[in-house]
Amino acid sequence: MKPSPSSCMSNEAEEELSRHPCYSEEAHRFFARMHIPVAPACNIQCNYCNRKFDCVNESRPGVVSEVLTPEQAERKVKGVAAQLMQLSVVGVAGPGDPLADPERTFDTFERVKQHVPDVALCLSTNGLTVYRHVDEIVRLGIRHVTITINAIDPDVGREIYPWVVDEGVRYEGREAAELLISRQLLGLELLAKQGILVKVNSIMIPGVNDHHLPAVSKRVKELGATLHNVTPLIIAPGSQYEKDGRKAPRPKELNNLQELLGRDGMKVMRHCRQCRADAIGLLGQDRNQDFGLDTMEADPVINHEARELFQVDLDTKIRQRVTAKQARLGSIEAGAQTIRVAVATRGGDKVNQHFGHATEFMIYDTDGAEVKLLGVRKIQAYCHGTADCNGDKDATLQEIVSILKDCRILLCSGIGDAPRASLNKVGVLPLVRKGDVQEAILESVKYSSYFENINISKG
Repeated sequence: MKPSPSSCMSNEAEEELSRHPCYSEEAHRFFARMHIPVAPACNIQCNYCNRKFDCVNESRPGVVSEVLTPEQAERKVKGVAAQLMQLSVVGVAGPGDPLADPERTFDTFERVKQHVPDVALCLSTNGLTVYRHVDEIVRLGIRHVTITINAIDPDVGREIYPWVVDEGVRYEGREAAELLISRQLLGLELLAKQGILVKVNSIMIPGVNDHHLPAVSKRVKELGATLHNVTPLIIAPGSQYEKDGRKAPRPKELNNLQELLGRDGMKVMRHCRQCRADAIGLLGQDRNQDFGLDTMEADPVINHEARELFQVDLDTKIRQRVTAKQARLGSIEAGAQTIRVAVATRGGDKVNQHFGHATEFMIYDTDGAEVKLLGVRKIQAYCHGTADCNGDKDATLQEIVSILKDCRILLCSGIGDAPRASLNKVGVLPLVRKGDVQEAILESVKYSSYFENINISKG
């Protein structure tokens, strides 16, 4: 059998992925991305989206503070690149679909390519018209494209997409889904044949496509997708799905699906943070508010040599981490038990957030030698700010506890007595730590006496 394009990744492609925080788990700890919100229009309607809240392109990036013109985007990218040395990727991901107004999107990429040539260019699209723009994508050197594909069966797709508009013609129901799916798969295939690294995003929608996503994963792998990212449903206020009463999948359901997809040889992304369409910085550490357009210089000066030296140093750190991980793997005993650990972090691969302020937890499994990221679990923060807590904080706490109850350790920079007691009741040990996530996890599992009297299961 001829191997799929995704299984024949060149050394050059591996090098490209090593600096892309969305494609590489290691890169997301060190390298930053920037999403430029220059694409407000959209050509499809999704049942999890509300036009008043912009279009959902990949998970929930439809939230932006402002939409920029290509000229404004050029100025902002230059300003960010001048200050954020670890910026390695600049992408357009919305707030609508970048290819609904391709001239505006490609003008922006042209400007970025001219002024900040050391960043990788990334495009995120629903895929309806990507087949028309493959040559332009190649010409501009856009090496990373994300296509959101939620179904390959039109009967499933019609439950997600009520309508599609193409070249002034509106399609509805099954016809709309069939058109969109055929275009998505064609675009994916054409891009892969050109050597473009394609990530496929799929939103897990319980009762709609959860049972169907293994078939989606298999098909996109056959067509050359590099990576499959399955994220939980986030329902925009006022959307059809909110009116229908649909709910997001439980973390365990999402994790089980990701495990299933990974068994078929597809590389599955587990560190997605479902970013805004104007996100800036490390994944999980959005700094968009630190880079307001009104604070940018008219013509920022970029020290390209300093940027390259800084990023080469990050490359070295990543290689050292990978080497150390491989060395630890060689010391693992067969059948070693695993412990699940939740980490409160603001990003930067650090334990650096108070339990009450966390809106997500990174979940890891460890056997005392290897640390494996399982994914991200979103929550409602127990407290807002330093003192103002939710009105129904008891209910919020119980929801958080239910989400973390399969973990045995929780690492955070601080935690109150009430959440500590609630977590202890379900067998979760909260530990206050700061510093590197991996080091903190490996150090914490040394508290083996705690685990002697509780049932530890693998995975």
